[in-house]
Amino acid sequence: MLLRRRYSTPLLPMLIVGMAGAANAQGMADTMTVVSWGGAYQASQDRAYMKPYKVLHPDFEAIWDENGADAVPRLRAMGDSGVITWDLVDATASDAIRLCEEGLAMKINHDQWLNPAPDGTPASEDLAALVPGFGDLLVSDCFVPQLIYSTAFAYRNDLVGGQPPMDVCALFDTATYPGKRSLEKRPINNMEWALLCDGVPRDEIYAVLETEAGQTRALAKLETIKDDVVWWSAGADTPRLLTDGQVVMGSSYNGRLFSLIEEKGQPVTMLWDAQVLDLNGWVVPMGLPEDRLARVKDFLRFATDAQRLADLSAFISYSPARLSSQPLIGKHARLGIAMVPHLPTHPDNMETSLLFNHAWWSEHRDALDDRFQAWLSGRL
Repeated sequence: MLLRRRYSTPLLPMLIVGMAGAANAQGMADTMTVVSWGGAYQASQDRAYMKPYKVLHPDFEAIWDENGADAVPRLRAMGDSGVITWDLVDATASDAIRLCEEGLAMKINHDQWLNPAPDGTPASEDLAALVPGFGDLLVSDCFVPQLIYSTAFAYRNDLVGGQPPMDVCALFDTATYPGKRSLEKRPINNMEWALLCDGVPRDEIYAVLETEAGQTRALAKLETIKDDVVWWSAGADTPRLLTDGQVVMGSSYNGRLFSLIEEKGQPVTMLWDAQVLDLNGWVVPMGLPEDRLARVKDFLRFATDAQRLADLSAFISYSPARLSSQPLIGKHARLGIAMVPHLPTHPDNMETSLLFNHAWWSEHRDALDDRFQAWLSGRL
């Protein structure tokens, strides 16, 4: 069991809160710092949520921060310093669980904070399981589910010869597919794929990964291609590397790959095999003053209703987290193509999916991060 630092409620009045916006007539701050992940995803959030919200609130200003991948360490640092500069954070479900357990994120009453479904179904019921086996999307009391996405693979059509890859294990086949691959510079997903391609059944991956021997096995499999890997840290890296021909294949978020293929017309094909389905949503940092919290609540109510979540799918191929959003999904805003077939939750795309275990990673992430980085640097 990992030991976590906790920030108890009695300390909150002592917090020094930074970058507070001036309160408007409704008691809401006029500015809000929103943390996301940059690139096509953040742009889609700006178009689907923020721009329509600004029409209703012309004096409001959003300040975007692209450091969503570092939400946990940065909010830990803010908790230590007492200077809370973020207002609303787009985080993965496993990160939200950690932040909630450490007392760094606010607990949320979903039915009070959020709009019900159009038919009156409470938000807590509307945010139900969309994917068989995925479980309840309300994985934490501090988490507002927003969308389901996946990390998947893509390859350059002109760099794989006459036998295109058919499954994720082509990643480890450097004889058939010589050249560089791009993988994210963290253990998440890489460890699962390594065990899968080393013969571990899908339903046993996390049981194996829980053991030291299983972790060693996963790293040993990754070692076979270590010299052929370009490690990425930002979601835009693999699309750029594929575009430039610097890698033959690589992993990225399915929405980034959709943008690369459908919007930019690059000679790239995506593999849905072993896509790792994950969940993103909103987290509210602990310790916001009343005017900033009032703005966050107002924006969350607007940005997470059924229509707004469905609107996001018009700009990027992510699946909205609300059941009531599903029939509202339409066509791509610019290309005019139907978006449902491009979503990771479409039945045809889910046949060989892996379901990301949020609770498991929230428990083991810090230790495996340390071990993975030690391996990466040659210290293991």
